[in-house]
Order: sequence, then structure tokens, then C-alpha cells
Amino acid sequence: MLIDPGQMENALLNLCINARDAMPRGGEILIDISSLVLEEDAAKAKSLSPGAYIVLRVADTGSGIPEDLLCRVFDPFFTTKPQGSGTGLGLSMVYGFVQQSGGQVDIASELGRGTSLFIYLPVHEGHALPSENAPPAEDSPTAGAGQTVLVVDDEPSVRILVAEVLNDLGYKALEASDGVSALAMLSSDLKINLLITDVGLPGGINGRQLVDAARAFRPTLKALFITGYAEQSVLNSSLENAIEILSKPFSLEELSRRIGDILSQPAAR
Repeated sequence: MLIDPGQMENALLNLCINARDAMPRGGEILIDISSLVLEEDAAKAKSLSPGAYIVLRVADTGSGIPEDLLCRVFDPFFTTKPQGSGTGLGLSMVYGFVQQSGGQVDIASELGRGTSLFIYLPVHEGHALPSENAPPAEDSPTAGAGQTVLVVDDEPSVRILVAEVLNDLGYKALEASDGVSALAMLSSDLKINLLITDVGLPGGINGRQLVDAARAFRPTLKALFITGYAEQSVLNSSLENAIEILSKPFSLEELSRRIGDILSQPAAR
């Protein structure tokens, strides 16, 4: 397979978190991997090319998904979770990553019995690139050396995903799940160069209110809102200097670029 290991790890993490959330009273998560060869008809039925594939399955014994909703689970922001319990961003990111890798995602579910999600990834029959072709990690410049970013989101999969991108870029990532705990960190003497926050947050403080409160004692704090279309109304007033918006869904490349752009800007005076 020719895939990005970090994105594969994040995809598996997202699927496991969804499986866990589907079993509030407990249950089992099954993860397995197999190989198969799809002939022309079977491949066509899955919108794939004929050939050999690795299949990763994540299954749970949870509540299941109604049949009429199965066709929508990969839509950005669609979620079967109660309001305030998740954005639905995880599955759309998994779908995008698999599609970019030349694969396909399939899902099967039964109410009261659980859900199984299958990731089909094509087998790569070439040789792996020799490791000497890649520059040593220690010789690569570290973009975020010495800078700290606080990530605020109530959905664990989003926080972990953004934090991993930050760590890969050399930044130190701090995490908070709500506005109250984030404000406590921002009012401390912790060094924080950038705040990345969802707009809709639990606990009585939304993302915009969090930035406004934080700037009372960190007037030059830079901020990036990650938000869905439905939350744009919270940001209807003009944004101040060093505050930007990144709309969901976004690619990891776009997230990396925006973080670098914001932190490279001179501090507001």
C-alpha cells in the first residue's frame, strides 16, 4: 500500500472513537485486517479497479445506524450523535483519506446489533523507496520549534488529529475540551503563541467568547477558528487582526499551511 502512516493512524483512531461512542453501555470493538482479490464485477460494484486489496475492518456491537441514514454517514458534518456531542468531521476525513489513497470505504449496520466499517486499500506491488532517498529527520528544519499552540474542541478525534499535525510540524500542542478549561490555561503564565478553537463549545463559553476573554490578558494572541457553516453566525462581526477562519472539512495540508501563515505574521500592536 502507498499510504500516509499518520493519516492511516488517524483514520483508525476516528473509527475506534465512533465505535466506542456507539456503545454507551459497553460492548466490543473488533479490528481485523485481511486481503482479497476483486474481480471485475466485484470491483465495479465498489467503484474500484480490479486487483488485490488490503481490507481493514472496524466493527462494534453498539446501537447501529438506521438504513436510511447509512448513505449519509460520510457527508461532512453529518452525525447521528446528539447535538453538542460531535461534529461528524471524523468519518468525512476517513473517507477523504481513503479516496485519495485509491481505495474505498464500505459500511454495514443493523439496529441493535452494531456497525462494521470496511476500508479497502489497493496493494502496491512495487518496491518501497530506499530509506537513503529521504533526508534524515534531524537535518530537516523544524517549522514550529519553540512555539506552543492550544487546541480547543469537544470532539477528541479532532483535538488528537490537530495536535498530531502540530507535533509533526515541531510545535508543542496543548489541548482543552471546553471553553472554561481553555480559559484557565490562557489566564495562566503558560506560553501560548496560537489558539485553535472550534466555535461551538460546551460549558457556556463559545469559541468567539473564548478569544475575546483571552485577549483581555493576552492582547496579541493569534487565533484560528475551525468551524462549520452553521456556526458562522457566531462570527458575524468583523474579525480583529490575527484572527482567521478555517471551514470544515479541511485537509491536513490546508491546516498546516494556515498555521504556518498565521504564526509567521508579525504580532499585532
